[in-house]
Amino acid sequence: MNDFSAEAMGIVIREHRQAQRPSMTQEELAERADYGKGGAVSISRIEHGLVSPGEHRLAAIALALQLTPGQLKQEAEDRTRSLARQRDQRPVKLRDQVAETKRRHAEINEKAAHRSKITQEHGEAFNRVHDDVRDEFFLRFVDLAKSISGAPEPERPSEEEIESTAEIPTAIRIEAMSAGIANAIRGAAVVGAAGAAAGGAAAYGAFTAAALFGTASTGAAISTLYGVAATNATLAVLGGGTLAAGGAGMAGGVLLLTGMVAAPAAALAAAGFYVLRQRRNKKEEERLRTEVKAAEAALDQSQQGFDAMVDVLHRATAIMEYVRVHGTHALEKWRVSLPPEPRDWESLGHEGQERYKEFLTVAGCFLAVDVINVPALLTAEPDALREMDKAIDETLRYADKTIKSIV
Repeated sequence: MNDFSAEAMGIVIREHRQAQRPSMTQEELAERADYGKGGAVSISRIEHGLVSPGEHRLAAIALALQLTPGQLKQEAEDRTRSLARQRDQRPVKLRDQVAETKRRHAEINEKAAHRSKITQEHGEAFNRVHDDVRDEFFLRFVDLAKSISGAPEPERPSEEEIESTAEIPTAIRIEAMSAGIANAIRGAAVVGAAGAAAGGAAAYGAFTAAALFGTASTGAAISTLYGVAATNATLAVLGGGTLAAGGAGMAGGVLLLTGMVAAPAAALAAAGFYVLRQRRNKKEEERLRTEVKAAEAALDQSQQGFDAMVDVLHRATAIMEYVRVHGTHALEKWRVSLPPEPRDWESLGHEGQERYKEFLTVAGCFLAVDVINVPALLTAEPDALREMDKAIDETLRYADKTIKSIV
């Protein structure tokens, strides 16, 4: 994992930005680093140590500053050690110790508040577009697909294909999800029970729960239809359990997320009353100082998980937005081209059948993105976080590429 703090990296980037001749603004750096709309806010948060850029973002920032990512990382590592030494230099006088501890306590609360705000912004942005895609693409496709009788059972990954790898590749995982959706459409019992009047979230939650955990016509659990001994582990990595909450999306627990990112500051609440006292004895000061240091360490340790979470929410939102704009348009064109009801598989013709299969794949990609277990990133240990980040990155890249090749 990184050997530099977000604070140190932010300072280094700000110094290099301001050292440009002429001095570069945050807006200019954001534009040159391809941050897009509102990029200056992202640069400001980086420079204030609230968020640390991921590898691809760091590379773009380094290029804009005429540096290499390695140079930025090395300077940030050096600055991290320098900042640590400064913090260890404890003032001699109690009055100065009290003032320093109070300042650090305020910084922790401010940083936690900013993290909560950032989390809520990204979570709510994801949920808004997710709910649109759920209602305007996913559920509309399900309703159209239910009206087609005789649709063939989708191809499933073979036993040999899956069992030959220790990890389940993203492509196979999404194939399995698409097949689960198709089988749930074929059965349609759960969706019918939910009823159209139950509302998008409830119907979606019931349907996707059936697609992932339901029972096929053979009587076997859908999750076991693909011969995957590690299905439970796969679903855990995907965060499939979030579907039980009613299909609110992977960012459905915004309150949970904001509470988790603010936890280090919340831990100080018990000792916080000491901060309000203008005078305190050495024992009280030592107690608060110890808790402040622990909260600072907790924030530092959770920084990479927080950065990963923000990056995942941002990328997932962009994928959902693409489906909302292009996927819903393509689905509407397909709907208009369908023969009148009652319709069967043969009446669709070759082109209509291919579009059905493609939309099924898009639905599988949507579901794979939706059930990513984002909160787990905040609590994962470094080694686990590295593996989770790699798996999630693969899922997002594959879903993005696949969806854009179809719609």
